[in-house]
Amino acid sequence: MASLLTSKKACSVNPLKMSQPIGAALAFMGLNGCMPILHGSQGCTSFGLVLFVRHFRESIPLQTTAMNEVTTILGGMENIEQALLNIHNRAKPEIIGLASTGLTETKGDDVDGYLKLIRTRRPELASLPIVYVSTPDFKDAFQDGWTKAVTAIIETLVEPQSARVPGLVNVLVGSHLTAADIEELLDIIDSFGLRATFLPDLAGSLDGHVPDQFSPTTIGGTRVEEIRAMGAAEVTIAVGNQMWSPALALEMKSGVPCVLFDRLTGLEANDKFLDYLSRLSSRPIALKYRRQRSQLVDAMLDAHFFFGGKKIAIGAEPDLLWSLSTWFAEMGCEIAAAVTTTHSESLERVPCAEVLIGDLEDLELRAKDADLLVTHSHGRQAAQRLGIPFFRAGIPCFDRLGAAHRLYVGYRGTRDLAFEIGNLFIANGHENHPDTWVRAENGDDNGTQARAD
Repeated sequence: MASLLTSKKACSVNPLKMSQPIGAALAFMGLNGCMPILHGSQGCTSFGLVLFVRHFRESIPLQTTAMNEVTTILGGMENIEQALLNIHNRAKPEIIGLASTGLTETKGDDVDGYLKLIRTRRPELASLPIVYVSTPDFKDAFQDGWTKAVTAIIETLVEPQSARVPGLVNVLVGSHLTAADIEELLDIIDSFGLRATFLPDLAGSLDGHVPDQFSPTTIGGTRVEEIRAMGAAEVTIAVGNQMWSPALALEMKSGVPCVLFDRLTGLEANDKFLDYLSRLSSRPIALKYRRQRSQLVDAMLDAHFFFGGKKIAIGAEPDLLWSLSTWFAEMGCEIAAAVTTTHSESLERVPCAEVLIGDLEDLELRAKDADLLVTHSHGRQAAQRLGIPFFRAGIPCFDRLGAAHRLYVGYRGTRDLAFEIGNLFIANGHENHPDTWVRAENGDDNGTQARAD
């Protein structure tokens, strides 16, 4: 069991974490026809906009209430009202997601009260779904903002249903999953004859496709009517520890039972997931996934020569840290350093001596003897200074193409991950040279090995 420590430095050096409002905004982008709004200054929104554009390399819908010094002191109701009216008239969204920032949280704006007054004064907004979530960026982190946004969406929109729809399942996905991960999970669930409602669904909105026509709001994602009908599902599958809270909120509101899969990277994790889907659907696992499992086992056999004994330093949000660190440990690696951004139930189970809530400077100091550095793109300079291979994981990844299409889950995702990181070790001279070993032709019955001449 890992010890959880918190950095006591006066300031953050090369920050690892991103703010709650950014996490909430990304969750809202997984809804179809949505316009996320950050209730704060223009600078807060500009930062998030640039970050997402660099990561996804797509047009990002994100607006602001444009608070300034005067409106911050007097209150932001007029700014919220004007923003809602402008967006309603110009963008015609199906839903608006409103997240607070540190500026307005410090002031103490009563946004829930503002929205009630605005709907009374502006009848044209009465039927427009508006989801508000409190996400001060002076506490918690990206993952927390995502979780709170999903919980707010459920509490605002889901309607209790009188009957269950056979074969309908809800899938609540964490912020550590990519668009490719969500698409892979959709294919897996569909192979069992189940119909899944994903929330949020970045595979529909930020998967890098070229739309037929321009839209100022999100294109694709979970539709409002699908969210309202989530109360009719047979079960809710939560992927990642961060989604347990939204899953419980959905169960409390609709009575839909929930089950948690804290990670879907690794052989055992996917065995359990597919076995559960098979029992839920009363269908056997498709032959293609049996084949993919065989490929993963072979990939692990091929790659374990290069992984065994390697020291890994990881800096990531809690669920991504848990998923990757556990998989590295299964491959025979040692987690030499683990740095994260916020508290989570999973951190004490990370396979290392201690987990630090800190920044990338802390990670770099602890990674001096590591063989691989794993974090987002802001860690590239640290890896260069340390002279070790660097694997980019998480958001933002702005110095490589295809971040949304990287696959980490399922048998295929785990297989490709083993090959990608194994190749990093090979390219950087960290291999154990397994090709120099051959099975002795005249070895004993235990299959002893001898070095080739």
